[in-house]
Amino acid sequence: MSTRFWCETAWVDGLVATGVLLTADDTGTLTSVETGIDTPPTIAEVVPGFTLPGGVNAHSHAFHRILRGRTHGDGGTFWTWREVMYSVAAKLSPENYETVARAVFAEMLAGGYTSVGEFHYVHHAPDGTPYGGDDSTRAHAMERALARAAASAGMRIRLLDTCYLTGGIDTDLSAEQARFGDGTIDGYMDRHEALSEAFATEFPVGAPGESFVHVGSAIHSIRAVPAANLPRFADLDGPVHVHLSEQPAENEASQAAYGTTPTQVLARSGVVASNLSAVHATHLSEDDIATLGGAEASIVMCPCTEADLADGIGPARELADAGATISIGSDQHVVLDALREIQSMEAGERLRSGQRGRFSPAELITSLTEGGARSLDLPVGELAVGKACDFIAVATDSMRTYGSAGEQIILSATSADVSMTVSGAQVRVRDGVHTELGPISELYRAAFAALGMED
Repeated sequence: MSTRFWCETAWVDGLVATGVLLTADDTGTLTSVETGIDTPPTIAEVVPGFTLPGGVNAHSHAFHRILRGRTHGDGGTFWTWREVMYSVAAKLSPENYETVARAVFAEMLAGGYTSVGEFHYVHHAPDGTPYGGDDSTRAHAMERALARAAASAGMRIRLLDTCYLTGGIDTDLSAEQARFGDGTIDGYMDRHEALSEAFATEFPVGAPGESFVHVGSAIHSIRAVPAANLPRFADLDGPVHVHLSEQPAENEASQAAYGTTPTQVLARSGVVASNLSAVHATHLSEDDIATLGGAEASIVMCPCTEADLADGIGPARELADAGATISIGSDQHVVLDALREIQSMEAGERLRSGQRGRFSPAELITSLTEGGARSLDLPVGELAVGKACDFIAVATDSMRTYGSAGEQIILSATSADVSMTVSGAQVRVRDGVHTELGPISELYRAAFAALGMED
């Protein structure tokens, strides 16, 4: 059996095409993409507006969504914000985290994303004890909770299993960080291998459209993983992500301990390669930009979070020109709006350079779609045969978008204009309501109640 969608207009091969007929097989994989079909076939669902490949959110911490609208009362800094974040992390259990993540992933779908890289480090019980003990069915309980939440919402996930060994360079983990750590690099590698094997059985990877759960690895930061341990990540297959130079204090600590920048610490360890994704990459030297670009690494810009935390504006244009691939993440989910993220990246570029059009609309679409697909190594990001049938439809006749010319609509639309989200050839969200889970606000009501935070 096959599923068909007829799109009024769609982004195909880097251009706006009209009358686009998408055909997917029973695995949710595209088997045909036809353009110039003036009349929709009777068996096809009509998709009005402008259809884009599903957005790829290359950097997420799902539980950070709970902090939205709760950290602005007294200003503060990234570091004071982090203390509030730790207080929420302490409340998480496998049961309530699944409830929280299900709501977050549903909101992501409504916001224009169909794939996510979940940068996950809350591995163990609050005192650092691994879940399960001798009960293998309870092992990896937090990771399984995230995978189930994503699969139930219809969100394609690369679970980036994160190594977090120290609280700072040459500093032990604090009590609130105990549940993040695996003790040693061998402890992390053993758990990561066991997790990968468990998920290969529980969430087998098949055809592109039906493969919703994938595992990758992450280095939390050079603050959290000693330099001597970093070469172990060069031996891993698949995507490797890392928080990089998010804060000036990180650069200062790196200079004091290693005599160079965080980027060069990674480069000396053999980690800077085409499978590396550097998240934030805000405070870089010219040599850092050349190193990341020369390796054809991916860069995950998180502009709404970086603005919210006053982190700064990273050199996205310079990194792209040097050879890096730009992608987008929502990080702490100050908003879950794929269009607003790419608009914010371009706005930041304009503000710091005094020039318009630093990234063309086509480049912004690529960052949101193909760039993220490369960062997470997922079969998505294009409306093309062999890729997953994942897409969003953007209304072209709203008060925000009416009159927008072609692909320039991505600079006028917001998540409020995402009328339909499809993943694996199934409609997941229509007009802001999840087709199976219901109103997303009710999912959040359940999430806050599960955390004991109804008030």
